[in-house]
Amino acid sequence: MASIDDLSEAAQIAYQAFLDMRDSKHAHYDYLQAIENKYQSGGVPGPDETRRLEKLLANHDRNVLAFTTAMAEVTDSDEMQNLVGLMS
Repeated sequence: MASIDDLSEAAQIAYQAFLDMRDSKHAHYDYLQAIENKYQSGGVPGPDETRRLEKLLANHDRNVLAFTTAMAEVTDSDEMQNLVGLMS
């Protein structure tokens, strides 16, 4: 299995974008779960909680776009295979 050091600069950028996207997804879902747990017996999130959730989602959306853009720069099929292996 390849390591990140074996990848081209474009693939390393794509891998970092993948990690950022993964982390922002977890942050968004973790906060969403916390809100659901907090209000499962009634009530609704307050404005501050809603704003935080919106910011987390917007950050994740930016990371998804950055990942998609970075992946488009990886054109070598062997390198793509190594990159996908690291992401698995």
